[in-house]
Amino acid sequence: MTARVRAGVLVSGGGTNLQALIDACAAPGFPAEIAVVISNVAEAFALERARKAGIATAVIDHKAFPSRDEFEAALVARLREHRADLVCLAGFMRLLGGTFLRQFPSRVLNIHPALLPAFPGLHGPRQALDYGVKIAGCTVHLVDEGTDTGPVVAQAAVPVLADDDEAKLAARILAEEHRLYPLALRWVAEGRLTIEGRKARVEAPPVAEGLSLRNPGR
Repeated sequence: MTARVRAGVLVSGGGTNLQALIDACAAPGFPAEIAVVISNVAEAFALERARKAGIATAVIDHKAFPSRDEFEAALVARLREHRADLVCLAGFMRLLGGTFLRQFPSRVLNIHPALLPAFPGLHGPRQALDYGVKIAGCTVHLVDEGTDTGPVVAQAAVPVLADDDEAKLAARILAEEHRLYPLALRWVAEGRLTIEGRKARVEAPPVAEGLSLRNPGR
């Protein structure tokens, strides 16, 4: 039996995307497992989700370090301790720099509630509504030193409905995030992702695995 890829997950909040990853990794034959969940916030409910699943947890408070480099070095050390092969950000509210990213080249994934490169940064659904777009969605991308600027791995589209407010749109996008993130993790864990310049390419066409434009909420 092939050894499963070990993922470390960084969190700061409630951890619904973490839960989606936990559930996916519990399925027979899934090619990844969660080695450790690390939060910079001791009260993050995501840590409780991990504990209930029997996953190792750690709290590394960024405020305890005099510099970002030292904080990132502590994150890397804990991930190495748990033999993490790749990293998933699941609501981790800190930007990561070179000290961290050089240790996991093209092996750090993030999920963002917008169709990048549109609406990077905070409040993607609010930005979409303010701009008046008709299609919103979510993106899994590789993390670089910019703000949501790394190569796009996968996207899912969500229509913006006439009666949407930020909460309604965000909830429908979140449902797609929970479907998309485990799929992207599977691709990476199976070695099906290649990087060509700024583009991330997956071997199998996404539509072949059910990743097609859908109309949630209709």
